[in-house]
Amino acid sequence: MDSYAIEMAGITKVFPGVVANDDVTLRVRDNEIHAILGENGAGKSTLMSILFGLYEPDSGTISIRGKQVRIADPNHATALGIGMVHQHFKLVHNYTVTENIILGDEPRNRWGDVDIVAARKRVGELSALYGLDVDPDALIENITVGMQQRVEILKILYRKADILIFDEPTAVLRPQEIDELMLIFERLKAEGKTIILITHKLKEIKQAASRCTVLRRGKVVGTVDVASASESDMAAMMVGREVQFSLEKPKANLGETILKIEDLSVRNARGLEAVRNFSLEVRRGEIVGIAGVDGNGQAELVEAITGLRHVEKGRIFLKGEEITRTSIHSRIQGGIGYVPEDRQKEGLVLDFRLDENLVLKTYGKAPYSSGLGVLDRGAMERNAAALIKDFDIRAGEGAATKVRSMSGGNQQKAIIAREIELSPDLLVVAQPTRGLDVGAIENIHARILAERNKGRAVLLVSFELDEILNLCDRIAAISKGEIVGIVDAESADEREIGAMMAGVSRREPEAQR
Repeated sequence: MDSYAIEMAGITKVFPGVVANDDVTLRVRDNEIHAILGENGAGKSTLMSILFGLYEPDSGTISIRGKQVRIADPNHATALGIGMVHQHFKLVHNYTVTENIILGDEPRNRWGDVDIVAARKRVGELSALYGLDVDPDALIENITVGMQQRVEILKILYRKADILIFDEPTAVLRPQEIDELMLIFERLKAEGKTIILITHKLKEIKQAASRCTVLRRGKVVGTVDVASASESDMAAMMVGREVQFSLEKPKANLGETILKIEDLSVRNARGLEAVRNFSLEVRRGEIVGIAGVDGNGQAELVEAITGLRHVEKGRIFLKGEEITRTSIHSRIQGGIGYVPEDRQKEGLVLDFRLDENLVLKTYGKAPYSSGLGVLDRGAMERNAAALIKDFDIRAGEGAATKVRSMSGGNQQKAIIAREIELSPDLLVVAQPTRGLDVGAIENIHARILAERNKGRAVLLVSFELDEILNLCDRIAAISKGEIVGIVDAESADEREIGAMMAGVSRREPEAQR
């Protein structure tokens, strides 16, 4: 008889207009790596938030190692030995590794002071035990993203968690760091830990998990043994149809240079040089990808191109015209579309309706407003209805849905729909499929490729090497704000690009064509 670390039986959770979990039953065996797979809005995060005490279910029961429990809050979950590593790390950047790990659970000496020496020793012991190789005294702001993730893992191990939930753990890691994380999972399992892995990456499920539970629209479709289920099988279970994993990409029909960047230098919010001596061209009819680990100047580069950040040195040209100092509005009018990395901060007005967000760049023009500046609500709603259908945007109240209430993946679909609908000459796309399921990724990739085939120029910034390799015609690897090398996608090797992302230089003779 199976020994279950976790049994969630008949879990139902309803939010206004949405049944997030509909009679969900999940059973996770003791000391296994169990994956949770599902479309955006399928209820994965809600289910794990219930397990971690962030939400309470409307009905259903939870048992931990055979004992029924009510998990009222994350502190209670921690006391039960449940820990969660969130997709967006919860770290204080100007604190040390040790200070972050003990925050909220500080050991005290006999005088009541924080015993940082004992804490540092314990962190070092845990790091050595699990092969995490973390410096207890390093400042968070000085270590890599992959190392920050290890700090998050240490944080829950320090609190003696033996049921570990990982939410999209490889979203910002380069290939070598992903391999290292898989080894860490094996060590954790060998030490008796039970791991729940939420991910959209089927390849990683095949690599790490023994079983996978698939959710679709709040219901369990089934639980499969990963070894005997193909990636195609799991994808079909998730979206309810066959999914194409690779695109048929016709040969690029190159035209004029649309974007030209010359010797660009840009500072970040702390006044440090984030982009330095950066030169690149993107021509009509091609997709150029920027491959790099998060925090290597990609955000500042994109902000400089779109007018959101001041350029320290160098020049930017759009269709031959210099735009280095022009306004954001003039760049939009000149033909730049932009899918930002932070959808909530820069891409949407969360308290506006969906139809309003879909015309944020065009509301002042016909058919959405008259010459007197009066909005045509009917035209806005018709536009929203068409884009909702075309891009499969899941919105409980249709055009009238407040964007804040939509899932992150559906918010992303709304932004991409709006920008592609503009058919700009240059489409700047940052992390277009972050948080999207394979069905949505397939759709978005096809849309981006269609823009390229129409003769648009596309600059794609992504932390997903598979995405870069699948979509791009040329790939520029960036490290510490500089281009390390540029390669043709047809001849690109994933490992070589990963090495360039880490700063190992390579430059192609015809890099700039």
